[in-house]
Amino acid sequence: MSRRKPSLQLIQDASQQQFKKGNNRLQPKISDLDIFDPLTPTQKAFYDAYPTSSCMLLHGSAGTGKTFIALYKALEEVLDKGTSYSKVVVCRSAVASRDIGHLPGNEVEKTEVYMRPYIDMCQELFPDKQQAFERLQESKRIDWMITSFVRGITLDDAIIIVDECQNMNDMELNSIMTRIGHRSKVIFAGDFKQSDLYAKRNDMSGLQKFMVIADLMPSFKVFEFTPEDIVRSDIVKEYILAREQYEAQYTT
Repeated sequence: MSRRKPSLQLIQDASQQQFKKGNNRLQPKISDLDIFDPLTPTQKAFYDAYPTSSCMLLHGSAGTGKTFIALYKALEEVLDKGTSYSKVVVCRSAVASRDIGHLPGNEVEKTEVYMRPYIDMCQELFPDKQQAFERLQESKRIDWMITSFVRGITLDDAIIIVDECQNMNDMELNSIMTRIGHRSKVIFAGDFKQSDLYAKRNDMSGLQKFMVIADLMPSFKVFEFTPEDIVRSDIVKEYILAREQYEAQYTT
């Protein structure tokens, strides 16, 4: 009895299944996530409050690891099958894009440069996984957007990280807060002293006003990071301290 050759469709289906199996092996899992303990008392305060907090602001000095620990805790929870969170959404304002309209490409291509910090962070969080950020995107565990595209959407079952929020005006911050849906939490990270908007007429940072409003919300927790929390490097800590000393002596 002669053997019947498999149909082209069966071959394609088998190939697709094999691709999916291989692709699944490449997807970062919670067991692939490296462990990062808090390095400062303020980081520890955030770690301790994180499980029961739905709205948080990590505010303060550069180099204190605000975005890194926010992304770490968010991915840890999203990859835990015992939670209801389905994805991390990283949102920021593409401030400079107001001046780079001449660059080639669509909106996504023009703002890819803003994704670089998160690509690098994910590689550090998953040291044994190549292209960890891209793999997390493929599996819809992490999403990326700029504030220009948040209108009209609702973010359910998500952990939203609003990064560099000092570069958002009042309406951008308002838009994000009103997008938060059911079973979601939001983490803002920024420092109003580092805003890139001060030189732009009629486009001022809304972070200080937002912090006053957040203080009126019982569920909102604010963590203030000082130069003592700087973990990036000794030279950054020395510089920030010197800058604060200069501003105290020579500016009003």
